[in-house]
Formats: sequence, C-alpha cells, structure tokens
Amino acid sequence: MTDDVLPHAFGVPPLRARLRSTPDDFRVDEILGYEPDGAGEHVFLRVEKRGANTDWVAREVAKFAGVPPLNVGFAGMKDRHAVTTQIFTVQLPGKAEPDWTTFPHADVTLTSLGRHSRKIKRGALRGNRFVLVLRDIEGDRAAAEERLASIAARGVPNYFGEQRFGLGGRNVEQAKAMFAGRRVDRDKRSILLSAARSHIFNGVLAERVRAGNWDTQMEGEIWGLDGSRSWFGPEAFNDTLAERVARFDIHPTGPLWGQGETPAGDAAGELERSVAARDPDIVTGLASARMDQERRALRLKPTDLSWRWLDDGALEVQFALPSGAYATTVMRELMTEP
Repeated sequence: MTDDVLPHAFGVPPLRARLRSTPDDFRVDEILGYEPDGAGEHVFLRVEKRGANTDWVAREVAKFAGVPPLNVGFAGMKDRHAVTTQIFTVQLPGKAEPDWTTFPHADVTLTSLGRHSRKIKRGALRGNRFVLVLRDIEGDRAAAEERLASIAARGVPNYFGEQRFGLGGRNVEQAKAMFAGRRVDRDKRSILLSAARSHIFNGVLAERVRAGNWDTQMEGEIWGLDGSRSWFGPEAFNDTLAERVARFDIHPTGPLWGQGETPAGDAAGELERSVAARDPDIVTGLASARMDQERRALRLKPTDLSWRWLDDGALEVQFALPSGAYATTVMRELMTEP
C-alpha cells in the first residue's frame, strides 16, 4: 500500500508545501543515548553530513582511516537529502587517529569525541531530533496550528514511511519475486523482508485508521510498552489499561508478520489475518524465511513538538521521535506536496 493511499487520522492535511527545498530544510540529529566510555580500540566519531548517503560516508571514513569497512560502525541510516549528525565508531587497534579535519569531502565534517570499548551496532540508538522547514506554503495558518496541536496531543498513525519501500515502492514486488525464487544478495534480502512485513503492517494500520481505533483498543488487543519491544495481551480491557493508554505508557500494536499465528485475538486477530490474507505469497515467504511474529506500536507521539512561522512565511517544525519512526509520517498529517 503506497503512501498516497494510506488514510489520514485527522482528515485532509491543511497545508500544501514543499519539504526539503534544500538539504538545510531537513535537519536530523541522532539521539544515541550514551557517551564514549573513554577507553578501547574504537574512536567515537561525530559525523555531520550534508546531502550524502550514510553507507557511502562510512566507506569513505574507512578508506581515510586505512581500515576495512567492517571496522566502521553506526546505529542507523540517515536521510541523504538532509543535514544530519550521527555517531560512527572506527576501530583502530594499536593505531593513532588520523587528522579528521583533513577528510577530503567538503560536505562531511568529522570530530573525534574520544575512545570507546565497543563498535556501535545497527539500531543501537534512542531516536532522532528533527528540525524541518516548510516553504511555498498554501493553506490556512490557524488550521495548520490546530492540526499541529492535535498531533501533539494524540500522535499520528505509526506508518512505515515510503523510504522503507524503495524507489517507486518497488521493494514489495521485489520481495514477492524473491519469495518466488529470484536470488538476491544478503543485504538486499534483509531490505526486502522488512518491506514485506511493513506492507502488511501498514495495511492493518490503514484499516484501523479508517475505523477510528488506531489509537485505542479492539477486542483481542496486543499492547506494546512505550519505548520497548515488549508486548503483552490479549487481556480484558479495564480502567488500569485505559489510564496507561491515556498517558502513552502503552500502545495498541500491529503485526510484523512471520511464521505462525498472530498473537492478537478476537476482532483484532481477525482483522490482522484478513489483511495478511490479501498477500498469501508474502505470508508464505515470511514463514519460509523463518521470520518471527513481532509487534510494532500503531501510534507515534512526537516529543517536544514545537513550531514557529519564519519571516519569509515558511513554517519551522521541531520534534523528536524514537528509533524506527519516520518524520515524514508525522508531516503527512500536516501537509501534502505540490
């Protein structure tokens, strides 16, 4: 299901605007959640890049440091068409650090923050902070601010963003071809498996947005703990659960499909099975790939959401999101692009 047909939680977005007019209008700062421990073989390196791909920067850093690419670690991919900061680790056993200020790419700045005992692993970050600027705006300011207030209060449907599905959304079709026997390399296989699971998740969430229960409970609900991959249920809904939902301590969840049955029961389980049944080749392929049944929160609440109108009529929006969430998923409730 492509982004343009996914239903909105709050109705038609009130603005038409351009996002990413330049990379400077889309700033992402990684929230790693810890500092270098001061000892070890790994250099803790702050990387600021503009208009560059994370994988490419990692390879160039390895080449500059004279180490294999496997010696460079980072927690997550950052947008190419943006200004981003994140942490790399570079393993330099028994070697002095190079002069990072002489790195030969003008749009990448490297700063050593000290030594660390371990390589950063993929996914090992708390989240990201975004500063986004919308330009060439059409629409009503008051309606936009009302929509932003609704997003701050209720969050948004936690759709996987279009980045997950590749250019033109083709990753899902490529995943189906892989399940039918087409050979792909290991890195591509992981990307396609993720796209296939995300496709079913977005389909379930879309149905719940249409029904108006994307941020509340259904019979047979599986609940996810905020900021955690842990989940529990189904169990009878009560005042205690209602209070936890209201303060965003727990969230209703949807399936990251895999082998076996969804743990959701009653109406929630019936919905998830019916959506998955639309793509039997994906269901069979994920089971054959031995993917486990996992869960993802259906709602996403930006933290520290704020906004201001700039002198030139542009709108600046700031917020933080947990790891695995998409800024474009937040912004699609506010705006569409021409």
